Amino acid sequence: MVERQPPARPGSPLVGEKLQKVLARAGIASRRQIERFIEEGRITVDGKPATLGLRVTPASRIALDGRSVRLLDEKPKARVLVYHKPAGEVCTRSDPQGRPTVFDKLPVLRGARWIVIGRLDFNTSGLLLFTTDGELANRLMHPSREIEREYAVRVLGTVSDEMLSRLREGVMLEDGPAHFEDIVDAGGEGANRWYHVVLKEGRNREVRRMWETVGATVSRLIRVRYGNATLARHIRPGHFEDMDAETLTALYELAGLRAPEREKPARPSARGRGAPRSAPTQRAHPRTRRR
Repeated sequence: MVERQPPARPGSPLVGEKLQKVLARAGIASRRQIERFIEEGRITVDGKPATLGLRVTPASRIALDGRSVRLLDEKPKARVLVYHKPAGEVCTRSDPQGRPTVFDKLPVLRGARWIVIGRLDFNTSGLLLFTTDGELANRLMHPSREIEREYAVRVLGTVSDEMLSRLREGVMLEDGPAHFEDIVDAGGEGANRWYHVVLKEGRNREVRRMWETVGATVSRLIRVRYGNATLARHIRPGHFEDMDAETLTALYELAGLRAPEREKPARPSARGRGAPRSAPTQRAHPRTRRR
């Protein structure tokens, strides 16, 4: 059994930060997972087995399963980027097939790294959030938070009211039941019929698979909202900008965290004059209505 670090004596200052907090912020895992790693003896600090509640500093030598873990600055200022992912990029840092990744165009960081919040598959475009705060990323992606994701979907084929009802009430996928929280008709005709759908989870290819269960095919899929963050029309595919202070504060509140002070924002990579008329579905609906 792993012993907890004894409390500091009255009047004695505590040095550094708790190991769990530092590793979670670095994006290694959630605090609960890190506590489990400590109990299993997988983490060492300065060559000795870590204990729950142990405090570390940037000078501490931390290893997970024998491999060194690079610490971030003791008190880094968190950043969140809003990125417009184009179709044809993968959400990994490197790809064995040599395909472009969503990390290729992000600004270079010192003493920190970008963590993607909620992945999109190769053929899906739209909103991706990146942060330097591992705890924020873990909370926003955890199923218990039930963070809404909104997508604009172009569907081939005729869609009936009965099909929409089934998607709202729930369909069975190979990995369990799933349903849309809301579906809004976004217009169009024939092969250019658009809908906005809302989910509270992010399983692999979930939106496409749900439509397939009712006999419809998704020909284009764009994520337009994640929680309270929406994809602005001026952010063109392959470009990004720092999240504004108001949205950032609300995003932290949504995750049940207190928003930290911000680092000086990066200069936007580019600003378009607006989304092309051929893609009206990039409008985000912060509050959708049931049809």
